[in-house]
Amino acid sequence: MTTKDTLIQKLQDKTAKIGILGMGYVGMPLAVVFAEKGFNVLGIDPDQRKVDTFKKGISYIQDVPTETVARLQKAGKLDMTADFAALAEMDAVSICVPTPLRKTGDPDMSFIVSATEQLSKYVHKGMVIVLESTTYPGTTRELMTPMLTRNGESGLVVGEDLFICFSPERVDPGREDWTTYNTPKVMGGMTAACAEVATAWYAGAIETVVPVSSVEAAEMAKLLENTFRMINIGMVNELALMCERLGVDVWEVIDAAATKPFGFMKFTPGPGLGGHCIPIDPLYLSWKMKEMNYNAKFIELASEINTNMPRYVVSRVLEALNDRGKTLKGNKVLVLGVAYKPDIDDVRESPAFDVIALMMKKGAKVEYHDPYIPHIHHEHEGWKMSSIPDADLMEKVAGADAVVIITNHKNYDYKAILDKAQFIFDSRNAMGKMGKASEKVVRL
Repeated sequence: MTTKDTLIQKLQDKTAKIGILGMGYVGMPLAVVFAEKGFNVLGIDPDQRKVDTFKKGISYIQDVPTETVARLQKAGKLDMTADFAALAEMDAVSICVPTPLRKTGDPDMSFIVSATEQLSKYVHKGMVIVLESTTYPGTTRELMTPMLTRNGESGLVVGEDLFICFSPERVDPGREDWTTYNTPKVMGGMTAACAEVATAWYAGAIETVVPVSSVEAAEMAKLLENTFRMINIGMVNELALMCERLGVDVWEVIDAAATKPFGFMKFTPGPGLGGHCIPIDPLYLSWKMKEMNYNAKFIELASEINTNMPRYVVSRVLEALNDRGKTLKGNKVLVLGVAYKPDIDDVRESPAFDVIALMMKKGAKVEYHDPYIPHIHHEHEGWKMSSIPDADLMEKVAGADAVVIITNHKNYDYKAILDKAQFIFDSRNAMGKMGKASEKVVRL
């Protein structure tokens, strides 16, 4: 049997040892899915605090129940370590590390580089490696593969001895309908043999695997998914700006358009973009295209509109307070929700930070409440803040000159908030018809 056939057999028999490099919001759910389907999985993460928490049988990821971690750990199907040397024993490795942007707007590849450097020390014949971290087209072929093969000096031939693929993560934190298990998985290989091996592996745990012709096609597919969302959100955010000038209710317009059963997909405006993907991933593509002397106009324009939404929200709050004989300076503002989307404990790229910072610069006395986020700090501005206690929420609502809804968590009692508040700016239409009918509420 060839190396490929032997590895495929081990993967199909589930005797292969699986390593997940990076045990965060992508890696942990993936590790759990593989372990649930009978693979022996080892998570590798340099953060010893994560390892210590895991060893206690506790999950630190919201989408993964602690009971699941404890059960799989007890069954010997899932373990975790901070020791990269364990990679030497792995037959299959998924790389699930962050890919943020630098302050200059170009990709920060340091996590991928660091993970690949560590893995390159232990790469061996008969190993399959899948990069899941979102990145620009060309990363797998031009950056990662040369590192893993030590520019060919290892003697390992990709597609014969070593199998390298890209399969973009599609995690949407907080979702229960589409999970790691049932969300289709795109798989692009450095060669057809690479894709065949990785598909055999993932098909043993993921409901649907979708092979594509190359790693670049898989990398580009992920960027298309998130660029599509970013541009459409930018479009409805600009629509909100236009409707406000026209004196038209943007929420009514969107709901009316959404009654069309074909040719329309509903997107809603908000205070800005947040999360690990949509505000960041399209800029990877934009950056790559600039290297090729091409300006990605749609991406740049959508980014400009979305980035300016926090400032627009603050201007609307200021205007509404002025209509009520008040200003931001010296007055109390209560922000409801700082997570980047409802019902999760994630603040990555949340527009709430910019909204709060801008209001503070205008002299507002800002507090916040979020049932999922006990503390926040603004990296660039240097301030720290803690969520007001749940028990004090209604008292703070009543005492605020303005309540600003940034994240529409489902567990807020919006009727009670409306009854107590003096004035509410609702950037998410969280109050719906109730808010539309009230003179206390101004909607985005």
